[in-house]
Amino acid sequence: MARVVLGVSAGIAAYKACELLRLLKEAGHRVRVIPTPDALRFVGEPTWAALSGEPVTTDVWTGVAEVPHVRLGQTADLVLVAPATADLLARAAAGQSGDLLTATLLTARCPVMYAPAMHTEMWEHPATAHNVATLRQRGAIVVEPGVGRLTGADSGRGRLPEPSELFALAEKVLSRGTGRFFASPALAGRRVLVSAGGTREELDPVRFLGNWSTGRQGYAFARSAAALGADVTLVAANVELPEPAGVKLVRVVSARELHAAMLAAAPSADAIVMTAAVADFRPVNRSGQKIKKDGAGVPEPIELAQNPDILADLSARRAEHGPAAQVVVGFAAETDPDLDVARAKLARKGCDLLVLNQVGNGLGFAAEDNEALVLAADGTVTPIQRRSKDALADFVWDLVAARLPLDSRGHMANRMEK
Repeated sequence: MARVVLGVSAGIAAYKACELLRLLKEAGHRVRVIPTPDALRFVGEPTWAALSGEPVTTDVWTGVAEVPHVRLGQTADLVLVAPATADLLARAAAGQSGDLLTATLLTARCPVMYAPAMHTEMWEHPATAHNVATLRQRGAIVVEPGVGRLTGADSGRGRLPEPSELFALAEKVLSRGTGRFFASPALAGRRVLVSAGGTREELDPVRFLGNWSTGRQGYAFARSAAALGADVTLVAANVELPEPAGVKLVRVVSARELHAAMLAAAPSADAIVMTAAVADFRPVNRSGQKIKKDGAGVPEPIELAQNPDILADLSARRAEHGPAAQVVVGFAAETDPDLDVARAKLARKGCDLLVLNQVGNGLGFAAEDNEALVLAADGTVTPIQRRSKDALADFVWDLVAARLPLDSRGHMANRMEK
């Protein structure tokens, strides 16, 4: 059982924190809710107390003999602020301590996670961007807000991620045991790019060439990277899973669309993980009408053209367009894995790591777990025993983090906004 402080700041999305609190409690965690004074305008103190089974206060004077503004932060395993308004982020970045929540943030020596929610203009304002960068530099996890309906008729980026996804991310942060607040998570300040799903190549308005990839493994990589403090861009091809909390999601359909999206995002990425299953070929001609069978029931031949090799292009272009120390990871899904063939593929693709995993007959696609061999450009081979796809992603990110450069103090170098 973990001790979680759930901070709630004054935004309309405060009502969603009730569901997040319920999920945390059902998972067996002890949760102390600390709202800001104005947050109680949206959800009242009796609601938080009834759902958490703990006292609810907003000031540092209640129960002063127990020194709550110090003790709560010192004893917590996770501090999660949801929603985190622009005002709360600004006060946290400035180190203010005018209420119990901001005081607790200053005394926390555990992972601290912010889930921003605000209007798009506020999220995109340079002041908010600076505050977010400052908090991330200090080791806090600031998840990307979602895109969707905001207050009133407005829509855009700034929506609080769904409580179930925030809960999943919080569980992953707790499972990683990230440690002290000032010890940055392994990917803090990094920008990572992940592809997921399977591409589709249209034959006509109702048919396509595709594969069985569900995107589960790619989404696991995105969730894991977000829990490790990274700024995550996820390019998803035909995935029907809930959007992971804390990522920028780009949706594509075909291999050429995936190629364009990946190359556009790659120059700013410190690490790239290419899990998407890409169609090797596409029809030369797409029929504008449903293809009919002739009287004999014999289909017309379909002429195919080769799709771009996305992984090879990413590896080849990083020397010219990306960070010098960019780490590129590829996946090789095979029905009959062969180590020699995989080594040749690693050399041909030019990536740093190649994850070789078996698929088909109940393995790989749509399964909850996975196993693999990780081949490195330096010749090492690392086996990953069968485990959940989330755990496999954690393992591979550790291999990636070990290959990223350190700063002059021996810490992982962070690439901050210029």
